[in-house]
Amino acid sequence: MVFYRGVSLLSKLRSRAVQQTNLSNSVRWLQVQTSSGLDLRSELQELIPEQQDRLKKLKSEHGKVQLGNITVDMVLGGMRGMTGLLWETSLLDPDEGIRFRGLSIPECQKVLPAAKPGGEPLPEGLLWLLLTGKVPSKEQVDSLSQELRSRATVPDHVYKTIDALPVTAHPMTQFTTGVMALQVQSEFQKAYEKGIHKSKLWEPTYEDSMSLIAQVPLVAAYVYRRMYKNGNTIPKDDSLDYGANFAHMLGFSSSDMHELMKLYVTIHSDHEGGNVSAHTGHLVASALSDPYLSFAAALNGLAGPLHGLANQEVLLWIKSVVEECGENISKEQLNDYVWKTLKSGKVVPGFGHGVLRKTDPRYTCQREFALKHLPEDPLFQLVAKLYEVVPPILTELGKVKNPWPNVDAHSGVLLNYYGLTEARYYTVLFGVSRALGICSQLIWDRALGLPLERPKSVTMEWLENHCKKA
Repeated sequence: MVFYRGVSLLSKLRSRAVQQTNLSNSVRWLQVQTSSGLDLRSELQELIPEQQDRLKKLKSEHGKVQLGNITVDMVLGGMRGMTGLLWETSLLDPDEGIRFRGLSIPECQKVLPAAKPGGEPLPEGLLWLLLTGKVPSKEQVDSLSQELRSRATVPDHVYKTIDALPVTAHPMTQFTTGVMALQVQSEFQKAYEKGIHKSKLWEPTYEDSMSLIAQVPLVAAYVYRRMYKNGNTIPKDDSLDYGANFAHMLGFSSSDMHELMKLYVTIHSDHEGGNVSAHTGHLVASALSDPYLSFAAALNGLAGPLHGLANQEVLLWIKSVVEECGENISKEQLNDYVWKTLKSGKVVPGFGHGVLRKTDPRYTCQREFALKHLPEDPLFQLVAKLYEVVPPILTELGKVKNPWPNVDAHSGVLLNYYGLTEARYYTVLFGVSRALGICSQLIWDRALGLPLERPKSVTMEWLENHCKKA
Protein backbone atom coordinates (compact mmCIF):
# COMPACT_ATOMS: atom_id res chain seq x y z
CA MET A 1 0.00 0.00 0.00
CA VAL A 2 2.32 2.66 -1.27
CA PHE A 3 -0.39 5.30 -0.91
CA TYR A 4 -0.32 4.98 2.86
CA ARG A 5 3.36 4.29 3.53
CA GLY A 6 6.18 6.49 4.62
CA VAL A 7 5.76 5.94 8.32
CA SER A 8 9.31 7.05 9.03
CA LEU A 9 8.50 10.51 7.68
CA LEU A 10 5.02 10.85 9.12
CA SER A 11 6.04 12.54 12.36
CA LYS A 12 8.09 15.12 10.49
CA LEU A 13 5.29 15.94 8.09
CA ARG A 14 2.72 16.14 10.87
CA SER A 15 4.98 18.45 12.84
CA ARG A 16 5.44 20.66 9.80
CA ALA A 17 1.68 20.64 9.12
CA VAL A 18 0.93 21.67 12.70
CA GLN A 19 3.43 24.52 12.56
CA GLN A 20 2.08 25.80 9.26
CA THR A 21 -1.60 25.13 9.63
CA ASN A 22 -2.69 24.50 13.23
CA LEU A 23 -4.50 21.43 11.95
CA SER A 24 -3.15 19.04 14.56
CA ASN A 25 -6.65 18.07 15.66
CA SER A 26 -8.26 17.90 12.22
CA VAL A 27 -5.64 16.11 10.13
CA ARG A 28 -6.45 12.46 10.62
CA TRP A 29 -3.62 11.27 8.45
CA LEU A 30 -1.49 12.54 5.62
CA GLN A 31 -0.05 10.80 2.66
CA VAL A 32 3.70 11.26 2.65
CA GLN A 33 6.05 11.84 -0.23
CA THR A 34 8.52 8.96 -0.07
CA SER A 35 10.60 9.67 -3.18
CA SER A 36 12.37 12.67 -4.62
CA GLY A 37 11.70 12.00 -8.29
CA LEU A 38 10.33 14.94 -10.25
CA ASP A 39 8.70 12.93 -13.04
CA LEU A 40 5.06 12.06 -12.44
CA ARG A 41 5.02 9.24 -14.98
CA SER A 42 7.93 7.52 -13.23
CA GLU A 43 6.06 7.78 -9.93
CA LEU A 44 3.10 5.98 -11.47
CA GLN A 45 5.39 3.35 -12.98
CA GLU A 46 6.43 2.44 -9.44
CA LEU A 47 2.96 2.65 -7.88
CA ILE A 48 0.90 0.72 -10.40
CA PRO A 49 2.27 -2.83 -9.84
CA GLU A 50 1.60 -2.63 -6.11
CA GLN A 51 -1.92 -1.32 -6.65
CA GLN A 52 -2.58 -4.06 -9.20
CA ASP A 53 -1.58 -6.63 -6.59
CA ARG A 54 -3.78 -4.90 -4.05
CA LEU A 55 -6.80 -5.16 -6.35
CA LYS A 56 -6.11 -8.83 -7.10
CA LYS A 57 -6.00 -9.56 -3.38
CA LEU A 58 -9.31 -7.79 -2.84
CA LYS A 59 -10.91 -9.85 -5.60
CA SER A 60 -9.51 -13.20 -4.49
CA GLU A 61 -9.99 -12.82 -0.75
CA HIS A 62 -13.09 -10.64 -0.47
CA GLY A 63 -14.86 -10.81 -3.81
CA LYS A 64 -18.01 -12.38 -2.32
CA VAL A 65 -18.41 -9.95 0.57
CA GLN A 66 -21.77 -8.16 0.35
CA LEU A 67 -21.80 -4.36 0.43
CA GLY A 68 -25.53 -3.90 1.07
CA ASN A 69 -29.00 -4.54 -0.25
CA ILE A 70 -30.55 -2.94 -3.31
CA THR A 71 -34.10 -1.69 -2.85
CA VAL A 72 -36.80 -0.82 -5.36
CA ASP A 73 -36.42 2.83 -4.29
CA MET A 74 -32.78 2.72 -5.39
CA VAL A 75 -33.67 1.24 -8.78
CA LEU A 76 -36.40 3.81 -9.37
CA GLY A 77 -34.45 6.69 -7.83
CA GLY A 78 -31.49 6.85 -10.18
CA MET A 79 -29.41 4.22 -8.33
CA ARG A 80 -29.02 6.74 -5.50
CA GLY A 81 -27.13 5.27 -2.58
CA MET A 82 -25.95 2.14 -4.39
CA THR A 83 -22.31 1.25 -3.83
CA GLY A 84 -21.24 0.09 -7.25
CA LEU A 85 -18.14 1.94 -8.46
CA LEU A 86 -14.42 1.88 -7.70
CA TRP A 87 -13.11 5.47 -7.62
CA GLU A 88 -9.68 5.87 -6.07
CA THR A 89 -9.02 9.58 -6.35
CA SER A 90 -11.63 10.95 -3.94
CA LEU A 91 -14.36 9.92 -1.53
CA LEU A 92 -17.45 11.90 -0.53
CA ASP A 93 -18.65 11.66 3.05
CA PRO A 94 -22.24 12.85 3.70
CA ASP A 95 -21.16 14.77 6.80
CA GLU A 96 -17.54 15.76 6.11
CA GLY A 97 -17.67 16.44 2.39
CA ILE A 98 -15.07 15.56 -0.20
CA ARG A 99 -11.66 14.13 0.61
CA PHE A 100 -9.00 13.99 -2.07
CA ARG A 101 -6.96 10.86 -1.34
CA GLY A 102 -8.05 11.20 2.27
CA LEU A 103 -7.38 14.94 2.62
CA SER A 104 -10.17 17.44 3.23
CA ILE A 105 -10.24 20.75 1.39
CA PRO A 106 -8.84 22.73 4.37
CA GLU A 107 -6.05 20.17 4.71
CA CYS A 108 -5.25 20.44 0.99
CA GLN A 109 -5.15 24.23 1.32
CA LYS A 110 -2.57 23.87 4.07
CA VAL A 111 -0.25 21.13 2.84
CA LEU A 112 -0.29 21.41 -0.96
CA PRO A 113 2.29 23.81 -2.44
CA ALA A 114 1.13 27.30 -3.38
CA ALA A 115 2.56 29.90 -5.72
CA LYS A 116 3.09 32.30 -2.85
CA PRO A 117 3.05 32.07 0.97
CA GLY A 118 -0.51 31.86 2.23
CA GLY A 119 -1.86 31.48 -1.30
CA GLU A 120 -4.31 28.93 -2.65
CA PRO A 121 -2.99 25.47 -3.58
CA LEU A 122 -1.69 24.97 -7.09
CA PRO A 123 -3.96 22.69 -9.16
CA GLU A 124 -0.84 20.87 -10.36
CA GLY A 125 -0.22 19.83 -6.77
CA LEU A 126 -3.70 18.41 -6.48
CA LEU A 127 -3.21 16.53 -9.76
CA TRP A 128 -0.07 14.93 -8.32
CA LEU A 129 -1.98 14.03 -5.17
CA LEU A 130 -4.90 12.52 -7.11
CA LEU A 131 -2.61 10.39 -9.24
CA THR A 132 -0.13 9.19 -6.63
CA GLY A 133 -1.84 9.55 -3.26
CA LYS A 134 1.19 11.54 -2.10
CA VAL A 135 1.59 15.16 -1.06
CA PRO A 136 4.10 16.59 -3.54
CA SER A 137 7.00 18.91 -2.88
CA LYS A 138 7.15 22.34 -4.50
CA GLU A 139 9.89 21.04 -6.80
CA GLN A 140 7.69 18.20 -8.00
CA VAL A 141 4.79 20.58 -8.61
CA ASP A 142 7.07 22.92 -10.57
CA SER A 143 8.23 19.98 -12.67
CA LEU A 144 4.64 18.97 -13.37
CA SER A 145 3.77 22.56 -14.27
CA GLN A 146 6.57 22.52 -16.80
CA GLU A 147 5.34 19.24 -18.28
CA LEU A 148 1.82 20.63 -18.69
CA ARG A 149 3.17 23.81 -20.30
CA SER A 150 5.14 21.70 -22.80
CA ARG A 151 1.92 19.92 -23.79
CA ALA A 152 -0.24 23.07 -23.98
CA THR A 153 -0.42 23.40 -27.76
CA VAL A 154 -3.70 23.17 -29.64
CA PRO A 155 -3.78 22.37 -33.39
CA ASP A 156 -5.38 24.95 -35.67
CA HIS A 157 -8.07 22.53 -36.81
CA VAL A 158 -9.54 22.60 -33.31
CA TYR A 159 -10.16 26.33 -33.47
CA LYS A 160 -11.52 26.03 -37.00
CA THR A 161 -13.95 23.36 -35.84
CA ILE A 162 -15.22 25.62 -33.07
CA ASP A 163 -15.50 28.51 -35.54
CA ALA A 164 -17.83 26.40 -37.67
CA LEU A 165 -20.44 26.76 -34.91
CA PRO A 166 -22.61 29.87 -34.49
CA VAL A 167 -21.01 32.24 -32.00
CA THR A 168 -24.31 32.13 -30.13
CA ALA A 169 -24.01 28.38 -29.44
CA HIS A 170 -23.87 27.59 -25.73
CA PRO A 171 -20.29 27.76 -24.39
CA MET A 172 -20.46 24.10 -23.34
CA THR A 173 -21.43 23.08 -26.88
CA GLN A 174 -18.41 24.93 -28.25
CA PHE A 175 -16.12 23.59 -25.54
CA THR A 176 -17.17 19.97 -26.03
CA THR A 177 -16.80 20.36 -29.79
CA GLY A 178 -13.24 21.55 -29.25
CA VAL A 179 -12.44 18.55 -27.05
CA MET A 180 -13.82 16.20 -29.69
CA ALA A 181 -11.66 17.92 -32.31
CA LEU A 182 -8.60 17.26 -30.13
CA GLN A 183 -9.36 13.53 -30.30
CA VAL A 184 -7.61 13.06 -33.65
CA GLN A 185 -4.27 13.26 -31.83
CA SER A 186 -5.12 10.43 -29.40
CA GLU A 187 -2.08 8.32 -28.56
CA PHE A 188 -4.35 5.70 -27.01
CA GLN A 189 -6.28 5.19 -30.22
CA LYS A 190 -3.06 4.86 -32.21
CA ALA A 191 -1.57 2.37 -29.75
CA TYR A 192 -4.75 0.28 -29.65
CA GLU A 193 -4.95 0.11 -33.45
CA LYS A 194 -1.32 -1.05 -33.64
CA GLY A 195 -1.89 -3.64 -30.92
CA ILE A 196 -0.88 -3.15 -27.30
CA HIS A 197 -0.93 -5.49 -24.32
CA LYS A 198 -3.68 -4.69 -21.84
CA SER A 199 -1.12 -4.26 -19.05
CA LYS A 200 0.32 -1.30 -20.97
CA LEU A 201 -2.95 0.47 -21.76
CA TRP A 202 -2.38 2.96 -18.96
CA GLU A 203 0.70 4.39 -20.70
CA PRO A 204 -0.97 5.93 -23.79
CA THR A 205 -3.89 6.81 -21.51
CA TYR A 206 -1.45 8.81 -19.39
CA GLU A 207 -0.14 10.60 -22.48
CA ASP A 208 -3.63 11.51 -23.67
CA SER A 209 -4.80 12.52 -20.22
CA MET A 210 -1.89 14.81 -19.50
CA SER A 211 -2.16 16.43 -22.92
CA LEU A 212 -5.90 16.86 -22.47
CA ILE A 213 -5.48 18.47 -19.05
CA ALA A 214 -2.88 20.82 -20.53
CA GLN A 215 -4.97 21.74 -23.58
CA VAL A 216 -8.46 22.29 -22.16
CA PRO A 217 -7.68 25.75 -20.67
CA LEU A 218 -6.60 26.95 -24.13
CA VAL A 219 -9.76 25.60 -25.76
CA ALA A 220 -11.94 27.02 -22.99
CA ALA A 221 -10.26 30.43 -23.17
CA TYR A 222 -10.71 30.48 -26.95
CA VAL A 223 -14.45 29.88 -26.53
CA TYR A 224 -14.70 32.72 -24.02
CA ARG A 225 -12.77 35.23 -26.10
CA ARG A 226 -14.70 34.19 -29.24
CA MET A 227 -18.07 34.69 -27.60
CA TYR A 228 -17.52 37.72 -25.41
CA LYS A 229 -14.38 39.55 -26.58
CA ASN A 230 -14.82 39.73 -30.36
CA GLY A 231 -12.43 36.83 -30.93
CA ASN A 232 -9.41 38.70 -29.58
CA THR A 233 -7.49 35.82 -28.07
CA ILE A 234 -4.66 36.08 -25.55
CA PRO A 235 -1.64 33.76 -25.89
CA LYS A 236 -0.56 31.64 -22.94
CA ASP A 237 2.15 32.89 -20.60
CA ASP A 238 4.68 30.18 -19.82
CA SER A 239 5.81 32.01 -16.71
CA LEU A 240 2.45 31.34 -15.03
CA ASP A 241 1.09 28.25 -13.31
CA TYR A 242 -1.95 26.30 -14.53
CA GLY A 243 -4.67 28.29 -12.76
CA ALA A 244 -3.10 31.70 -13.23
CA ASN A 245 -2.43 31.05 -16.90
CA PHE A 246 -6.04 30.05 -17.46
CA ALA A 247 -7.23 33.30 -15.89
CA HIS A 248 -4.64 35.21 -17.94
CA MET A 249 -5.86 33.69 -21.24
CA LEU A 250 -9.43 34.58 -20.30
CA GLY A 251 -8.24 38.17 -19.94
CA PHE A 252 -7.80 38.71 -16.20
CA SER A 253 -4.56 40.10 -14.82
CA SER A 254 -5.57 40.58 -11.18
CA SER A 255 -3.44 38.49 -8.82
CA ASP A 256 -6.52 37.89 -6.68
CA MET A 257 -8.40 36.54 -9.70
CA HIS A 258 -5.43 34.27 -10.39
CA GLU A 259 -5.66 32.99 -6.82
CA LEU A 260 -9.40 32.47 -7.17
CA MET A 261 -8.90 30.41 -10.32
CA LYS A 262 -6.41 28.17 -8.52
CA LEU A 263 -8.93 27.62 -5.75
CA TYR A 264 -11.77 27.09 -8.22
CA VAL A 265 -9.92 24.49 -10.29
CA THR A 266 -8.75 22.67 -7.18
CA ILE A 267 -12.08 22.33 -5.38
CA HIS A 268 -14.08 21.47 -8.53
CA SER A 269 -11.62 18.86 -9.79
CA ASP A 270 -13.19 15.71 -8.35
CA HIS A 271 -16.21 14.63 -6.31
CA GLU A 272 -15.97 10.82 -6.23
CA GLY A 273 -17.35 8.70 -9.06
CA GLY A 274 -21.13 8.74 -8.76
CA ASN A 275 -21.88 12.25 -10.04
CA VAL A 276 -23.04 12.50 -13.64
CA SER A 277 -19.85 13.82 -15.26
CA ALA A 278 -17.47 11.53 -13.40
CA HIS A 279 -19.67 8.48 -13.87
CA THR A 280 -20.19 9.24 -17.55
CA GLY A 281 -16.46 9.58 -18.15
CA HIS A 282 -15.83 6.30 -16.33
CA LEU A 283 -18.64 4.49 -18.15
CA VAL A 284 -17.57 5.56 -21.64
CA ALA A 285 -13.92 4.84 -20.85
CA SER A 286 -14.84 1.33 -19.68
CA ALA A 287 -15.53 0.53 -23.34
CA LEU A 288 -11.86 1.46 -23.97
CA SER A 289 -12.84 4.77 -25.55
CA ASP A 290 -9.86 7.10 -25.40
CA PRO A 291 -9.64 9.97 -22.87
CA TYR A 292 -10.83 12.59 -25.36
CA LEU A 293 -14.02 10.68 -26.20
CA SER A 294 -14.60 9.85 -22.54
CA PHE A 295 -14.08 13.40 -21.30
CA ALA A 296 -16.26 14.87 -24.06
CA ALA A 297 -19.05 12.55 -22.91
CA ALA A 298 -18.49 13.69 -19.33
CA LEU A 299 -18.79 17.32 -20.43
CA ASN A 300 -22.15 16.62 -22.04
CA GLY A 301 -23.35 15.33 -18.68
CA LEU A 302 -21.86 18.32 -16.90
CA ALA A 303 -23.87 20.61 -19.19
CA GLY A 304 -27.15 19.42 -17.68
CA PRO A 305 -29.15 21.85 -15.48
CA LEU A 306 -29.16 19.35 -12.61
CA HIS A 307 -25.34 19.07 -12.62
CA GLY A 308 -22.74 21.59 -13.77
CA LEU A 309 -25.13 24.08 -15.29
CA ALA A 310 -26.42 24.84 -11.79
CA ASN A 311 -23.63 27.36 -11.15
CA GLN A 312 -24.98 29.40 -14.04
CA GLU A 313 -28.51 29.22 -12.68
CA VAL A 314 -27.47 30.40 -9.19
CA LEU A 315 -26.01 33.72 -10.32
CA LEU A 316 -28.92 34.37 -12.66
CA TRP A 317 -31.35 33.77 -9.79
CA ILE A 318 -29.38 36.02 -7.42
CA LYS A 319 -29.39 38.79 -10.03
CA SER A 320 -33.15 38.36 -10.40
CA VAL A 321 -33.46 38.98 -6.66
CA VAL A 322 -31.45 42.20 -7.00
CA GLU A 323 -33.44 43.35 -10.02
CA GLU A 324 -36.75 42.95 -8.19
CA CYS A 325 -35.79 43.90 -4.63
CA GLY A 326 -32.51 45.84 -4.84
CA GLU A 327 -29.07 45.07 -3.40
CA ASN A 328 -29.96 46.09 0.16
CA ILE A 329 -32.75 43.58 0.51
CA SER A 330 -33.69 42.73 4.08
CA LYS A 331 -33.90 39.19 5.41
CA GLU A 332 -37.68 39.57 5.62
CA GLN A 333 -37.90 40.57 1.95
CA LEU A 334 -35.53 37.76 1.02
CA ASN A 335 -37.67 35.31 2.95
CA ASP A 336 -40.70 36.40 0.92
CA TYR A 337 -38.81 36.11 -2.38
CA VAL A 338 -37.62 32.59 -1.56
CA TRP A 339 -41.19 31.52 -0.77
CA LYS A 340 -42.34 33.13 -4.00
CA THR A 341 -39.77 31.10 -5.94
CA LEU A 342 -40.78 27.84 -4.26
CA LYS A 343 -44.53 28.42 -4.66
CA SER A 344 -44.03 29.03 -8.39
CA GLY A 345 -42.85 25.43 -8.67
CA LYS A 346 -39.16 26.28 -8.97
CA VAL A 347 -36.24 25.43 -6.71
CA VAL A 348 -33.77 27.77 -5.03
CA PRO A 349 -30.60 27.00 -7.01
CA GLY A 350 -27.42 26.31 -5.05
CA PHE A 351 -29.02 24.55 -2.10
CA GLY A 352 -29.17 20.80 -1.45
CA HIS A 353 -26.98 17.93 -2.61
CA GLY A 354 -27.53 14.33 -3.62
CA VAL A 355 -25.07 13.00 -1.03
CA LEU A 356 -24.03 15.75 1.39
CA ARG A 357 -26.12 16.33 4.49
CA LYS A 358 -24.29 19.42 5.74
CA THR A 359 -22.94 22.63 4.23
CA ASP A 360 -20.64 21.81 1.32
CA PRO A 361 -16.99 22.41 2.34
CA ARG A 362 -16.45 23.79 -1.15
CA TYR A 363 -19.00 26.49 -0.30
CA THR A 364 -17.24 27.18 2.99
CA CYS A 365 -13.79 27.70 1.50
CA GLN A 366 -15.23 30.06 -1.12
CA ARG A 367 -16.98 31.98 1.63
CA GLU A 368 -13.65 32.29 3.46
CA PHE A 369 -12.06 33.57 0.25
CA ALA A 370 -14.81 36.18 -0.05
CA LEU A 371 -14.45 37.26 3.58
CA LYS A 372 -10.75 37.78 2.92
CA HIS A 373 -10.92 39.54 -0.44
CA LEU A 374 -14.41 41.04 -0.98
CA PRO A 375 -16.30 41.31 2.33
CA GLU A 376 -18.20 44.44 1.26
CA ASP A 377 -19.40 43.14 -2.10
CA PRO A 378 -23.22 43.46 -2.19
CA LEU A 379 -23.76 40.13 -3.95
CA PHE A 380 -21.56 38.35 -1.43
CA GLN A 381 -23.55 39.92 1.39
CA LEU A 382 -26.72 38.70 -0.32
CA VAL A 383 -25.30 35.17 -0.50
CA ALA A 384 -24.49 35.40 3.21
CA LYS A 385 -28.11 36.36 3.93
CA LEU A 386 -29.36 33.46 1.83
CA TYR A 387 -27.28 31.14 4.01
CA GLU A 388 -29.34 32.32 6.97
CA VAL A 389 -32.73 32.47 5.24
CA VAL A 390 -32.99 29.48 2.89
CA PRO A 391 -32.11 26.45 5.08
CA PRO A 392 -34.88 27.13 7.66
CA ILE A 393 -37.43 27.47 4.86
CA LEU A 394 -36.36 24.24 3.16
CA THR A 395 -36.38 22.51 6.55
CA GLU A 396 -39.90 23.77 7.15
CA LEU A 397 -41.01 22.32 3.82
CA GLY A 398 -39.78 18.93 5.00
CA LYS A 399 -39.14 17.66 1.47
CA VAL A 400 -35.36 17.96 1.29
CA LYS A 401 -32.75 15.91 3.10
CA ASN A 402 -30.13 18.62 2.82
CA PRO A 403 -31.24 22.28 3.07
CA TRP A 404 -27.67 23.60 3.12
CA PRO A 405 -25.77 25.41 0.33
CA ASN A 406 -23.57 23.54 -2.12
CA VAL A 407 -20.55 24.61 -4.16
CA ASP A 408 -22.67 26.36 -6.80
CA ALA A 409 -24.24 28.73 -4.27
CA HIS A 410 -21.05 30.78 -4.07
CA SER A 411 -18.78 30.41 -7.10
CA GLY A 412 -20.69 32.72 -9.44
CA VAL A 413 -20.59 35.64 -7.02
CA LEU A 414 -16.80 35.42 -6.75
CA LEU A 415 -16.31 35.21 -10.51
CA ASN A 416 -18.74 38.08 -11.05
CA TYR A 417 -16.83 40.29 -8.60
CA TYR A 418 -13.59 39.96 -10.57
CA GLY A 419 -15.28 40.72 -13.88
CA LEU A 420 -16.18 37.30 -15.24
CA THR A 421 -19.85 38.21 -15.40
CA GLU A 422 -21.00 35.90 -18.21
CA ALA A 423 -22.95 33.28 -16.26
CA ARG A 424 -23.56 31.07 -19.31
CA TYR A 425 -19.81 30.42 -19.40
CA TYR A 426 -19.42 29.23 -15.81
CA THR A 427 -19.95 25.54 -16.54
CA VAL A 428 -16.96 25.62 -18.90
CA LEU A 429 -14.80 26.59 -15.91
CA PHE A 430 -16.26 23.59 -14.09
CA GLY A 431 -15.37 21.42 -17.09
CA VAL A 432 -11.74 22.54 -17.14
CA SER A 433 -11.50 21.73 -13.44
CA ARG A 434 -13.17 18.34 -13.73
CA ALA A 435 -10.55 17.21 -16.29
CA LEU A 436 -8.08 16.72 -13.42
CA GLY A 437 -10.24 14.25 -11.52
CA ILE A 438 -11.75 12.35 -14.42
CA CYS A 439 -8.44 11.90 -16.21
CA SER A 440 -6.62 10.88 -13.02
CA GLN A 441 -9.16 8.14 -12.35
CA LEU A 442 -9.13 7.08 -16.00
CA ILE A 443 -5.40 6.41 -15.82
CA TRP A 444 -6.04 4.18 -12.81
CA ASP A 445 -8.99 2.50 -14.57
CA ARG A 446 -6.54 1.38 -17.24
CA ALA A 447 -3.74 0.52 -14.81
CA LEU A 448 -6.04 -1.67 -12.71
CA GLY A 449 -7.69 -3.23 -15.74
CA LEU A 450 -11.21 -2.30 -14.63
CA PRO A 451 -13.81 -4.04 -16.82
CA LEU A 452 -16.56 -2.84 -19.10
CA GLU A 453 -19.34 -1.38 -16.96
CA ARG A 454 -22.56 -3.33 -17.53
CA PRO A 455 -25.17 -3.15 -14.78
CA LYS A 456 -28.34 -5.21 -15.00
CA SER A 457 -31.62 -3.46 -15.82
CA VAL A 458 -35.16 -4.67 -15.22
CA THR A 459 -38.67 -3.64 -16.25
CA MET A 460 -41.49 -2.37 -14.05
CA GLU A 461 -43.26 -5.69 -14.65
CA TRP A 462 -40.22 -7.56 -13.37
CA LEU A 463 -40.17 -5.36 -10.25
CA GLU A 464 -43.89 -5.86 -9.66
CA ASN A 465 -43.61 -9.63 -9.97
CA HIS A 466 -40.51 -9.72 -7.79
CA CYS A 467 -42.22 -7.67 -5.08
CA LYS A 468 -45.31 -9.95 -5.16
CA LYS A 469 -43.08 -12.97 -4.62
CA ALA A 470 -41.21 -11.20 -1.83
